[in-house]
Amino acid sequence: MSVWPAVWLTIKLAALTTAILMIIAVPLGWWLATTKAKTRPLFEAITALPLVLPPTVLGFYLLVLMRPDAPLGGLWVQATGNTLAFSFPGLVMASVVYSLPFAVQPMQTAFASVPQSAIDAARTLGATPRDALFSVALPLARRGFLTGMVLSFAHTVGEFGVVLMVGGNIPGRTRVISIEIFNAVETLDYTTAHLLSSWLLVLSLAVLTLVYLLNGRGSARVG
Repeated sequence: MSVWPAVWLTIKLAALTTAILMIIAVPLGWWLATTKAKTRPLFEAITALPLVLPPTVLGFYLLVLMRPDAPLGGLWVQATGNTLAFSFPGLVMASVVYSLPFAVQPMQTAFASVPQSAIDAARTLGATPRDALFSVALPLARRGFLTGMVLSFAHTVGEFGVVLMVGGNIPGRTRVISIEIFNAVETLDYTTAHLLSSWLLVLSLAVLTLVYLLNGRGSARVG
């Protein structure tokens, strides 16, 4: 069987999800790192919830939200004429939610390590909070940005439970690599299963090596 449609769909899903996540992670990570609001622990818990919530549970509730008779799903049907569930846009939305902590937590940690003196100096020179974020804090937190980007991409590539619940198993539309592996095993096509599994194994090892390399270099500079 041809696995290239699943490979291309997975790469497209991971790239789009990562781009959206980094747009969300920068301001959210900055707020979590700098706010003194008493509600911060609650927002941190909500952000980290996909780490502990079973993918099938998360996928089920996302599927409920995407129903045509639900507010979110109904709005999407009115805007596009198509259902959000069992579609590529639905996969993107589910992937953004599922991989959110892998983007936000590295950004929050990196922003928390930015010296307050650098932010104060920028503000004394007339920088607005937005200027301080993008001109001072973000360049100093670039290691966290890169870590979050790499982890988000890799985590999206390896998704299974959430994408199966929300997207189903539609060839060319929602069948990603992890589901292709599942199908190959079910049909006893171990050659395809080995090929795709080994590709994901190598990718995971490379991603983790890159993350540890980035963190190691950052620690060396601090030392």
